[in-house]
Amino acid sequence: MALVKYNNNSISAVTSAASIPSGAMTLIKTVTASNASNITFIHGTSDVVFDSTYPIYVIKLINCKPASGANLKWNTTTDGSNFNVVVTNTTFVAEHSEDDSSVARLTYSAGYHDAQAADPYLAIINKGGYDTGADASGSGEIKIFSPSSTTFVKHYMSRINGMSEYPGSSDCYTAGYFNTTSALTGFRIEALAQNITGTVKLYGIKDS
Repeated sequence: MALVKYNNNSISAVTSAASIPSGAMTLIKTVTASNASNITFIHGTSDVVFDSTYPIYVIKLINCKPASGANLKWNTTTDGSNFNVVVTNTTFVAEHSEDDSSVARLTYSAGYHDAQAADPYLAIINKGGYDTGADASGSGEIKIFSPSSTTFVKHYMSRINGMSEYPGSSDCYTAGYFNTTSALTGFRIEALAQNITGTVKLYGIKDS
């Protein structure tokens, strides 16, 4: 980033593509869905990049809302059509009810972790799902590391806050790995047995 001084002594920041530092996030693709079966990103399709171009990818969920209050899930693919890569992960959640009467806790979510299972949960990972009110949704992000590696399993971390059923705030954390050394070629976000509405953005983080 260059600093430019004008005649009135003000300072302005000028950024060029060549000066973007390592670690900067580059927006790759935005998908906004309305009552869709899922939100899917496949490398090489509709301008999606999800390969060795970036070592880290960030997936942002913005006001994602299941049709009838189900939990959010996600999975990945190695062939562009079968989203069944098994995952091992760990989950915990911080919760607080809206009326301050029933739930205020930090807990490990034993019922929502996976051991060699497909379709891992993202949110709501300790309650029955989202509140069904028109104002209920969930927002947050997933980081996935080196999805195109053919040497290592594929690690990820996510944090998503949602308005859960009681109603209240559920701040959901998951971390784990997709247990494959095949390159991942895409992913999808969905609600459990329901349609989904919301926006998902895919970013790449620039390497050095």
